[in-house]
Amino acid sequence: MQASEHTNKSAQLIRNVVIVGGGTAGWLTANHLAKQLNTKQNNTVTITLIESPNIPTIGVGEGTVPLIRNTLRELGISESEFINECEVTFKQGIKFVDWLNNPIAGKPHHYHHIFDYPLINEFENLAAYWLKGLAGENTSFVDAMAFQGKICDLGLGPRDITQPEYQGHSNYAYHLDAAKFAKLLTRHACDNLGVNHILAQVDDVELHANGDIKALHTDVAGIICGDLFVDCSGFDSILLGKALGVKFIDKSDVLFADHAMAIQVPYENPEQDIPSFTISTAKQSGWIWDIGLTKRRGTGYVYSSAHTTHEQAEQVIRGYIGPAADSLDARKIAMNIGYREKFWHKNCVAIGLSQGFVEPLEATGLLVFDVTAKMLAQQFPSNRQHMDLLAKQFNQRVTSSWEKVIDFIKLHYVLSKRDDSAFWLDNRDLSKCSQTLQERLELWKYQLPSAYDFASGFEIFNLENYLYVLYGMDFKTDLSEMDYRFQNTKQAADFFAQIKQHSNMLTTKLPKHRDIINKINRFGLQKR
Repeated sequence: MQASEHTNKSAQLIRNVVIVGGGTAGWLTANHLAKQLNTKQNNTVTITLIESPNIPTIGVGEGTVPLIRNTLRELGISESEFINECEVTFKQGIKFVDWLNNPIAGKPHHYHHIFDYPLINEFENLAAYWLKGLAGENTSFVDAMAFQGKICDLGLGPRDITQPEYQGHSNYAYHLDAAKFAKLLTRHACDNLGVNHILAQVDDVELHANGDIKALHTDVAGIICGDLFVDCSGFDSILLGKALGVKFIDKSDVLFADHAMAIQVPYENPEQDIPSFTISTAKQSGWIWDIGLTKRRGTGYVYSSAHTTHEQAEQVIRGYIGPAADSLDARKIAMNIGYREKFWHKNCVAIGLSQGFVEPLEATGLLVFDVTAKMLAQQFPSNRQHMDLLAKQFNQRVTSSWEKVIDFIKLHYVLSKRDDSAFWLDNRDLSKCSQTLQERLELWKYQLPSAYDFASGFEIFNLENYLYVLYGMDFKTDLSEMDYRFQNTKQAADFFAQIKQHSNMLTTKLPKHRDIINKINRFGLQKR
């Protein structure tokens, strides 16, 4: 190699990573990168996070999915410490209330989307045998396939105090205080993983002649140079969107809910029961989330501003809470529904709200941010010469993931039979769905959903997630023409019986949700 070539290549090595923006997305990214690059133990790559002291985080992303357990464990964060410091409770799924029918005109309806997956491929797709009625005439899909729905209904937790950290009798995620979680991630990244933290406002972005970001000009920390920049600046997207001009693809024509009205509700009784699931209650122009933490409930009405007014939305959430809401402040949050045309452009990667956002129906925001931050860490480029190829692959994968997320969220709406408002009638219009979702729904009228339907490798939600929503929402699959294929009726009946037996056993063994949280906060959990 010529000396000039070696010098040029060395000059392009990625040595300084600069993250703009804190909050959950910024600090998750910092933790993933620092852990993967072993920043604490060597000085090869430095990671610096710049956080404005003047910009509050959105701070209402209080629901997670089970992937977060793997993340916390891999980052080396104690589950006991996390639960104690972030007002954490367990989440075993989502209970959807009144999504199928208008409760006034029709029969009240609810179903659980749980985190335990049915044994779909034990010998055949068991959904077929549930459709044939072998689980019992009045047995819901979720109760036929798993025991977790009954655990939720009885107010039980997913684990007991004797199990080590991150283990349980059923799969679980968490509800958490987002602001406290960001503080825990901050301390872990700085104290344990070697991340540099700067409190400053970014006033200007300086570019190289080739369009790469060269440096950030700040109000109190001077000029900060970097080789790779990560934009975690929220909806403002000051790097990828404003400085580099990457366009935002608006998806509000598919997902109509574009605002949230949030209210935090203190408990009247500090020892009242806490649901171990998110409650999602459909309303005329959207839906309400209800999340129980240890000291309060987080509630919010996600709604479409094209179908109701902000004043009416506030009345709806206050009516849901009841008289206790009279003394509580409501916070209106505008949401940009969609995603960036690119997520990695030049030497800048967007993670978090600067990358994209859809309504928080299935805790999609934090899930996508965690997945993409981990992807960036594991495919971190060593040299600027490799970056464009990695960026191309990254953009393809993340675009596909966002498209699949939008399909899954839209699924909840198009399956509804509600006709009590323009919001629901508009949402049930199949022409507003992607071609992929339209074709899947048409196929699934006569054929069971299959793992082959989700074989792209970029699915955020998979077969089991779709099954819980489809058959929780009374979707009809007519198998009459292929009934001859499903003849393992004895094995299926035995499986359904085993699920009931196991469910009955666990209901006597598992503690109340509030009780297990109190014990963990008092005694902690044993390490592995």
